[in-house]
Amino acid sequence: MPKQQTQSNPGEISNSGHEGPPISMDLEDTLKQIHERLGNSPDLNIRKYETLDHENHVAVMFINGLVDKVLVDEYVTHALSFAEIREKAPSAEDLFLFAKEKALSIGKEKVVEDQNSLLEALLSGDTIILFDKLDKGISVTTSGGEGRSVTEATTQVNIRGPKDSFTESLGTNIALVRKRIKNPNLWIETMTMGSVTKTDVSIAHIHGLAKEETLQKIRKKLADIHVDSILESGYIEQLIEENNYSPFPTLYNTERPDSVAGNLLEGRIAIFVDGTPFVLILPATFFMFFHTVEDYYQRYDITSVIRVLRFICLLVSLFGPAIFVAALNFHQEMIPTPLLINFASQREGVPFPVVIEVLLLEVTFEIIREAGIRMPSQIGQTVSIIGGLVLGQAAVQAGIVSPAMVIVVSLTGISSFATPAFNMALSIRILRFVITFVAAYMGLYGIAIIGLILVAHLCSLRSIGVPYMSPVAPFAPGDQKDIFLRTPLHFMKTRRRLISKNSKVPGTTAQLGQDSRHEK
Repeated sequence: MPKQQTQSNPGEISNSGHEGPPISMDLEDTLKQIHERLGNSPDLNIRKYETLDHENHVAVMFINGLVDKVLVDEYVTHALSFAEIREKAPSAEDLFLFAKEKALSIGKEKVVEDQNSLLEALLSGDTIILFDKLDKGISVTTSGGEGRSVTEATTQVNIRGPKDSFTESLGTNIALVRKRIKNPNLWIETMTMGSVTKTDVSIAHIHGLAKEETLQKIRKKLADIHVDSILESGYIEQLIEENNYSPFPTLYNTERPDSVAGNLLEGRIAIFVDGTPFVLILPATFFMFFHTVEDYYQRYDITSVIRVLRFICLLVSLFGPAIFVAALNFHQEMIPTPLLINFASQREGVPFPVVIEVLLLEVTFEIIREAGIRMPSQIGQTVSIIGGLVLGQAAVQAGIVSPAMVIVVSLTGISSFATPAFNMALSIRILRFVITFVAAYMGLYGIAIIGLILVAHLCSLRSIGVPYMSPVAPFAPGDQKDIFLRTPLHFMKTRRRLISKNSKVPGTTAQLGQDSRHEK
């Protein structure tokens, strides 16, 4: 992965702006200059045509792999090869107008008048048509090429619900959301970011639901980003978040179109980045990372029980080893006597303190988990299971750790998998080490103190101006229907007031959009 660098001098990038060297009147000279600026790259494809009187010449150029060759062949090169177009256009200007207005039947086209605009369109997957004796050309949208098809989500697996997921194509990802929200108030704004990569970034929101002040903050934050490259949505996430030193993520990411559609309908805003299947959703709140879109496809009672289980797993994965260490070191009176005797007998031959024992097992567990993720999927799970069983059993038999400690660390690791959001699970894993060290030196008092610090820190966080712990802090009684428990759908008649501009659910989105325009 290349190191992300802030652009210090925009003039150093040859294609950083639209204003650049003009297109030469000599077609051969222009083609030569384009070849040189692309380093004589072999993937540049050029096809030349000439009129029947051999007076005017036309060149069609595109980048192999970035264009849909079917579109290029059927709607561009095939149209220019007809004798009719070359008979009715005796001059270069006539040929240009005839090709632009009549011959080309492609969807979108524009005129390019300088080399930088030409190169930017060419490298975006457009086909360029250049004319001899003319200092301008035509850019035709033919982007396509090879890409990954729509498949099932790999990081956010569900039992019930749609199985499709986003791909690396920006157009495909937006289309997947539009298939679910067939409403004209789903507005898309597109911009180009990265002075070198020229990455397309789109902002999606539902007009009338998303707050305008939130939308303006996002636009400003994106406009203030001046970097060389945007290769993934994680770049934008790190550059626009308001709390860079917090271990908790304040932006939500997903590869599921139904999740994006559901959050847009709640009044949130989505950021699509070309080249990645992960879409950012903001503003995000803490409880959002423990909810899944599948929660709304199941009955409310089943969903409520599962949510309670997730929050219990959160507490276990965060405080489990710390409480065990604190109880053995400082608070033995809290442990039943038979169990305490059992623990003491198990640790009789263990040469390390309890905190070192936890550290050894936790680090081993993290190594096995990371190895299982990075290895091929066919053997990754096998390595994780067998590695955990073999190493755990061997460590107990060797007297390095006690059996009870293996149980505690294993239960903690399994509980962390119950967190639906991977980035939130990572934060919990990091904090678990910190809390365990504090518990080793201060006991339950240290756990209580660091717990209060975490709560205060969470209450101080903001996600694009929205309190991170809302609607619990600040407490909103009317917004508690979908936090720890989920009420039946017919009771959920309002949206969260801190998120959405219009808190009422009844009525169509189109009516909401019209109402907002009338209010203005």
